[in-house]
Amino acid sequence: MRECEQLPGVESATKRIEDFTGIPRNNYESFQILKYNVGEYYKPHHDSSGAKDSSVSGHRIMTFFLYLNDVPEGGETRFTNLDISVQPKKGRALVWPSVLNEDPNKSDSRMYHEARPVIKGIKYAANHWIHQYDSKNENLWGCSGSFS
Repeated sequence: MRECEQLPGVESATKRIEDFTGIPRNNYESFQILKYNVGEYYKPHHDSSGAKDSSVSGHRIMTFFLYLNDVPEGGETRFTNLDISVQPKKGRALVWPSVLNEDPNKSDSRMYHEARPVIKGIKYAANHWIHQYDSKNENLWGCSGSFS
């Protein structure tokens, strides 16, 4: 386990996510910490692994997204195909699937999303991408699939 993943706040948040989703933390990629300054944004995209994923960890099946602060203006997460926007508020969490329930090898096209430009303030957020299977051990093995 990486040292940063053992920090009390990270451990606590990951445990709560694990309890909420029922998915073991070994299926999670490490937290990605995000910072958007005024004018910064992220174009529409999808968090899934794309087409059929033959990696040991399988598809990214879910995103768990945490807002770490209030943003006075802008910075919404907008789901472009659903026309839903969520304003960043400290402590607010979003959870969305990346794949279809009936076929976890297929991306859910409704889940394209973007980070709208921050107009006032700074946006801080964090997310765990959650895989179908264990992704921690796969990353330890690297490309070769062995520990050597």
